[in-house]
Amino acid sequence: MRAVTGAKSARLWLMGVFALAMVGCASVESPELRRLPERVELNGVPFFRGNANQGAPQILAGMLSEQRVRITPGLLVKPLQLPGAEASLQSNIEQLAAGYGLMVYPLDKSLSALLTQVAAGYPVMLRFSDGTLWSEPRYAMLVGYNRAKGTVLLRAGMERRRLMDFSTFESAWKDAGGWAVLILSPTQLPANVDKTRWLKIANELSRSGQEQAGATAIKTLESQK
Repeated sequence: MRAVTGAKSARLWLMGVFALAMVGCASVESPELRRLPERVELNGVPFFRGNANQGAPQILAGMLSEQRVRITPGLLVKPLQLPGAEASLQSNIEQLAAGYGLMVYPLDKSLSALLTQVAAGYPVMLRFSDGTLWSEPRYAMLVGYNRAKGTVLLRAGMERRRLMDFSTFESAWKDAGGWAVLILSPTQLPANVDKTRWLKIANELSRSGQEQAGATAIKTLESQK
């Protein structure tokens, strides 16, 4: 009986050690994440519910509304060439936003790059593999995170507050290609802006017919000291 009890105690001890090890691994943060505020939620960002067309018109409408563009998802369906152009949604989104004189700034493929922008007050538009009802990638807006709990906060589909843990989110995002962008006014600058990237987008904006917006973006960068 004592041998059985001892074996059981040993198993429980090993399970406890394993659990503590897992918690320790889960709590490890990169230096970039540790520099960020512990918790951020952008409550005021507009949200349009809907699952149609991979959620792209709904999320884009929210991003454009954040930049004071008067728009609804229904008004974006035809310009995005939906239904039918789902394979070109990413480029069509970027072209459409640029048509409003806005800067579509791509982000690096790392969780810290995304959360840094959210901490600076900017929602992030992204594409991720939902892993539930939908086989194709979905579009979402990243509007918050909680470092202590290791979760991100998305607006996606019918959900205004969808929580995902860091690892699940990062895998779902990268499985869908790791696409994530800011949609900004030419008078705004991303946190830790890549100057070469910003100038490239500003020049492309000017060549597309948005000369004033492109020039403003360049002046905004030059005024940064």
